[in-house]
Amino acid sequence: QVQLVESGGGLVQPGGSLTLSCVASGFAFFWYDIGWFRQAPGKEREAVSCISRDDGFADYRDAVKGRFTISRDNDKKTVTLQMNSLKPEDTGVYYCATDGRPRCKDGLWEYDYWGRGTQVTVSS
Repeated sequence: QVQLVESGGGLVQPGGSLTLSCVASGFAFFWYDIGWFRQAPGKEREAVSCISRDDGFADYRDAVKGRFTISRDNDKKTVTLQMNSLKPEDTGVYYCATDGRPRCKDGLWEYDYWGRGTQVTVSS
């Protein structure tokens, strides 16, 4: 079955960096879009970034543009979210998600399959 496992979260000071990874299994990774989402305490889950299945088209929410970079390695079935210049408002549980339908290029953020998340805390 579809499985997504996130890792790389932790505690970092403002201005610091973290690299999140999402390792996939159980499906034809190359043909699936991947999205990253986050949920802060007491807030709704929000989209962060996505990467398309074929040509690696990427999209980002405005708040992270220029600071976060998403990439994928189809051979390793892994998507990476490089997060730089982190701010306290980036704190939350980060989830990766996937879907067999085209999502990223169409600006759609409804995904069928989800990982369990990794905690990111930005605090001094």
